[in-house]
Amino acid sequence: MQPARHATDPDDPLSAALAPPPGETPGEREDRLRREDEAKRISDEIDERLRQDRAAWKRQSAAFKLLLLGQSESGKSTTLKNFQLAFAPNAWQAERASWRAVIHLNLVRSINSILDVLSHEMANAPHPSSPATSPFLRPVASPPTGASQKDAPLRFTNTHALLKLRLLPLRRVEADLKALIGAGTDELAPDPTGGGAHQDAAPWLDGAGTPPRRRTRSDEFYVRSHASWRDALRAAVPGGRHQPQAGADEGGAQQHAAARLADAAEIIASCAEDMRALWADGVVRETLRRRRVRMEQAPGFFLDDIERIAARNYEPSDDDIVRARLRTLGVQEHKLVMERTGVSLVLTRLSGADGDRAAWFPYFDDANAILFLAPISCFDELLQEDRRVNRLEDSFLLWKAIVQSKLLARCIIVLFLNKYDLLEKKLRGGTPVRKYLPSFGERENSAPVLAQYLHQKFKDQHREYSPQPRRPFYGYVTTAINTKATTSTLAAGASPLSHCGRG
Repeated sequence: MQPARHATDPDDPLSAALAPPPGETPGEREDRLRREDEAKRISDEIDERLRQDRAAWKRQSAAFKLLLLGQSESGKSTTLKNFQLAFAPNAWQAERASWRAVIHLNLVRSINSILDVLSHEMANAPHPSSPATSPFLRPVASPPTGASQKDAPLRFTNTHALLKLRLLPLRRVEADLKALIGAGTDELAPDPTGGGAHQDAAPWLDGAGTPPRRRTRSDEFYVRSHASWRDALRAAVPGGRHQPQAGADEGGAQQHAAARLADAAEIIASCAEDMRALWADGVVRETLRRRRVRMEQAPGFFLDDIERIAARNYEPSDDDIVRARLRTLGVQEHKLVMERTGVSLVLTRLSGADGDRAAWFPYFDDANAILFLAPISCFDELLQEDRRVNRLEDSFLLWKAIVQSKLLARCIIVLFLNKYDLLEKKLRGGTPVRKYLPSFGERENSAPVLAQYLHQKFKDQHREYSPQPRRPFYGYVTTAINTKATTSTLAAGASPLSHCGRG
């Protein structure tokens, strides 16, 4: 048996490594101990960061990952807002002030779009059947109900010219609000080139490397998903989240932004009466009808609330924020905890423009569930990106591609047949469904009947193309801008998600 070595044994390599340098003075020893303490502190910090990173990775791995999918303007962003409102109310409240500028911008853009149409007509613009520049146009195959080639000439007066002049400051307000929000004006435009509709609907089927379509100039503004527009606006609005440690330059920029926001709100308030007069004018309404401009069906429609929204003390309501339109390109990711179930949820909203869909593929790999939004009010509309493709047809093709994907075979898929409110308005106006959807046949031309018909069609595709036999189908008819009804629907839709999240 080997004799035990003492810590001071000169032959022990550990003792030699830990021994103080020979001839070390008391001052040198104090410096050495200080360096050793600092090295230990840094080592402990690194260990703690690694521990936190491991814990965060475990939480992220355990989080339930939900993808929000659907074509552009299907209601994904609105549904995401409803998720935040229902399951993360504190974060929702913190963002409330930043939405005031967005809602003001929605209102001002609507007024300026009407003024554009009015100016064209007053200057003897081309016949209404010619292409128009308003972003609120919806393609139709025939003149709207009540239109006639024998319509009497529009009678414009000095009142219309005066309204145009008095509302001219709103042009600068729109530019200022866009600059403050950080909005751009690039958007997908109609593609004059070829390409099959199926390939456009699901480009990942032919390879994830499909190049996106070229973006051209258009009228709708957008923000990039990574842009910190909320933070910028919260720092600028009164009572917002200011940054006391900001430098002089940053503080000055915040004050300048706050002044521009206040100036925009004041101009909007001073123009409120003229905006109401413009929207209520019979000749203006007839002009919009003849130009097929459907303001009421456009996202971000607030023209019926001018008096309330233009008030100087206006504060956005939950419904206002949900209805607000701010197009987002790219990927939005939100993390929240469902308070009732304790399930950690990661919601990823992917851009639905068909030129962006090739970027969906990488997010399929670790997704637990998909919430697919299909706008059922658009049975008579065409894709903005490709005017040859019916929007409802595009939704069906996209839905088919998702449910038949083997990569998503284990995903829960929840379907929202969205925009039921717009469907009701459209069918009450007399739009014949069978003209655009021949398979609808002689069924009653009503929203409940069409919604049930489409619900069954989506369900049939789910059953036929799903790679998993007896895969559960969850389908709901929704109006995403109706916060109370959508919260109830989300609670129902979240039930299968919560069970899977715990498994």
